Amino acid sequence: MQYVSRVPRPPLDGLIDDLYYLGGASPYARLTLPPMPGALLIVNLGAPFRVRAGTDAETAEYADGCVVTTPTRAFEFGYPLRTRSVGVHCKPWGLAPFLPVPAAELCDRPVTLEQVWGRPAVAELRDRLATADGPHAMLTLLEQELMRRLGGTAGLGLVRHTSGVIAATGGSAAIGGLSAAAGVSGTHLAQRFKELVGVTPKRLARTYRFAATVLSIDPAGPIDWGALAGGAGYFDQAHFCHEFRAFTGLTPTRYLEVRRRFLREHPGHALDGWPLPAD
Repeated sequence: MQYVSRVPRPPLDGLIDDLYYLGGASPYARLTLPPMPGALLIVNLGAPFRVRAGTDAETAEYADGCVVTTPTRAFEFGYPLRTRSVGVHCKPWGLAPFLPVPAAELCDRPVTLEQVWGRPAVAELRDRLATADGPHAMLTLLEQELMRRLGGTAGLGLVRHTSGVIAATGGSAAIGGLSAAAGVSGTHLAQRFKELVGVTPKRLARTYRFAATVLSIDPAGPIDWGALAGGAGYFDQAHFCHEFRAFTGLTPTRYLEVRRRFLREHPGHALDGWPLPAD
């Protein structure tokens, strides 16, 4: 599988972590994506893929691509034999300038790219991407499209600054103190977060803390789960295990088994790290 990515130019770099191209055979037919403090936009250029969102029993098929705002639950992606797409990994607030509705309306409800930008515009974009001269040219085209669509978004500065404080503290910042420091009420801050991120500041803080904790795990070595939970600020190991199940559907030990399976079967793979083989 080929994976190419780069950071966009300003001002998109304040909204987007990276633009990426993904092509080739997926290591598994189904991959689980635990929640991260970020959003995702995919332009599909190959066979349709399928997504099961959160606790939904049914999967939905996406031919043109999909948009995923900051999730609260794990998603399951079902890949065709060979996949080909470009997309963007956004900061939690990064999709807001490109959405026609408040982000909260899409929370844990992926939608097709056509539902967001319209069928004619998406068809034209996909045609241009499909005939581009390689991954780097495709990423340039996608960046140009995003720049063209970029507009002003009320409250973006407040949400971006507050999210930055939450991220810098690993999700441990006191939310009440953040609203007071910003000079707004807790209700106002929560409303802005729902509009631009899709979740409240408290929920985003939980996601930052969990993501930082999980990404600190070295699956190749021994794990002291109690020390890990305490260092991350969880009340106790039971609290940590509860959060782990809520975010991934797995126990910590089962998660480690699945990560080690990925490493064993696909050492050095481009997708190693966050996606997991569907358990």
